Amino acid sequence: MTEALGYFLSSWLDWQMLFLTAAGTFAGIYIGAIPGLSVTMAVSILISFTFKWDVHHALALISGIYLGGVYGGSRSAILLNIPGAPAAIATALDGYPLAKRGEAGQAIGLTTVVSVYGGFIGILALAVAAPAVSTLALKFGPREYLLLAIWGILLVGSLSGESLSKGIFAGALGALISCVGLDPMTGEQRLTFGSLQMSAGISYIAAMIGFFGVAEVIAQLHELKIKAVKQNVSKIIPSWALVRKHLPLATRTSAIGVVVGALPGAGGDIASLMAYDHAKRSVKNPSRPFGTGAYEGLVAPESANNASVGGAYVPMLTLGIPGDAVTAVIIGALYIHGLKPGPLLMTETPDLFWFIVGSLTLANLFLLVFGLTGIKIFAKLVETPKPVLLPLILVLSAVGAYSINNNPVDVYWMLGFGLFGYFLKMYGFAVGPVILGMILGPLMDRSYRQAMLATGEDVGLFFTEFFTTPLSAVILAALAFTIVSQTGPYQRWRNKGAVRTA
Repeated sequence: MTEALGYFLSSWLDWQMLFLTAAGTFAGIYIGAIPGLSVTMAVSILISFTFKWDVHHALALISGIYLGGVYGGSRSAILLNIPGAPAAIATALDGYPLAKRGEAGQAIGLTTVVSVYGGFIGILALAVAAPAVSTLALKFGPREYLLLAIWGILLVGSLSGESLSKGIFAGALGALISCVGLDPMTGEQRLTFGSLQMSAGISYIAAMIGFFGVAEVIAQLHELKIKAVKQNVSKIIPSWALVRKHLPLATRTSAIGVVVGALPGAGGDIASLMAYDHAKRSVKNPSRPFGTGAYEGLVAPESANNASVGGAYVPMLTLGIPGDAVTAVIIGALYIHGLKPGPLLMTETPDLFWFIVGSLTLANLFLLVFGLTGIKIFAKLVETPKPVLLPLILVLSAVGAYSINNNPVDVYWMLGFGLFGYFLKMYGFAVGPVILGMILGPLMDRSYRQAMLATGEDVGLFFTEFFTTPLSAVILAALAFTIVSQTGPYQRWRNKGAVRTA
């Protein structure tokens, strides 16, 4: 126990690692806030610089960037309605309406606190329950991932106003767009219409910037004469009463984040979506209706996506399986430094495991400090006159889209999706589900193929095993409940129950 504590505190007592963790967290926050600059990209670039470093110094920097980057996406989501990362899409649904009300400071302050809280729960789960959570994750096969992806598409109904059908349509449209390019198994072209440019596929980040950034710019052209709302940033640190009120919800959604983060390939994107859906179903009296500036709509996704960081480390360290794209890159970094992530890592090098836990804890503390600073500068963006702000957003969006692959084609896609997103909004379709469909589409496609091959392409056996496998049956039941709970009869029954209780 004494040795474990020493390993845990090693990054706290070395000034170089202390500095690297702080610098990584600070950089991660601002990288995550810029659409198009992903945490995965930042970590990938860093590995080339840290090749000759001591492994502990490299991991200290990476831990800070990872935690800071996951949180950073919420800044631009709240202030500009442009999620800095897919995990912040759900945050924009209530964060941006709060900014339009002049409550950006309070929104970012609350987001920071619950993100740190979720981060600590994720780290605690990594330290205490790593073997148990990794065992559960190991039981997920292609069939379960297929159901999980379909469930994610259906969950967008909770992100799409009152219309489940519009939400499913938007999510399915995103899944269809994700099929553009080369077939991952056969190498044949799909939906490319003979175009070489389309054979590379369509970047969901370019689409995300277009749907949220460019579409918002076009929509705001109707309101050029409306003066920008003055943001109240005099009180950034949320009151204890406000935090305490939302702690039960943050605890539940952090648990969702840990479990989903531990599922290989799921990550904070799906975790934040499921957490938002849980909040919308479980919170009977939100501060405001969801989608119009409910604080619960910030607490749920932000606590979940930061908790998923600790969850993503679990399968990486215990099984050698990445929990998300960032941990996939970190596995590469460990191999470069001569280490082999897997079941023997914790027994052969316990110092490394407890060092990572300590670095993540330290980075989470720095996140609280840096997350509550610089908000006044960020808030000035929202107060900028629209004739100045809108062209600036457009330029930043173009730079972000181009920086993905240094390809001007991504800028054209961004503009096209921006125009398409504007028309979707005009007709009452939410654009968030389209992006989530693009993210979940490849997982659904790959899992379906693998599950079908595992049954020898026997269609009857393929469908039968959905009901005979316990884990598949549980997810299928949750999927069915999602559909039923959005129907009119169920909503009327629930409303009658609420009236009786009142």
